[in-house]
Amino acid sequence: MIARIFSVIAVSSLFLAAAAAPSGSNTSQCNSGYVACCNTVQEAKSVNNSVSKALALVKVDVGSLTGYVASNCSPINVLAVGSGASCSSQQVCCQNNYYNGLINVGCSPINVSL
Repeated sequence: MIARIFSVIAVSSLFLAAAAAPSGSNTSQCNSGYVACCNTVQEAKSVNNSVSKALALVKVDVGSLTGYVASNCSPINVLAVGSGASCSSQQVCCQNNYYNGLINVGCSPINVSL
């Protein structure tokens, strides 16, 4: 009886360890940025004029930006449950933000069900 229980636990542990192992696919991660919910997400090379002007005020060279630029963002608490973790717009992971999240640069769109 004890041997069966031990066997079930051992097999379950192996299954859980295999399920948690990295998959080897090269997907985008949010390791050093923060997750935000943004109303507008644009490619950095095609930002609109108002965003370009706002970034110029803080001396950001729009021509050197890569990834996406997001605007009108609010941070998402990824540890929250319920309404604190909801986002009805585009979820992004951004490296830098200006004007308290109004404009964020170095963003990557993420697909997370929060």
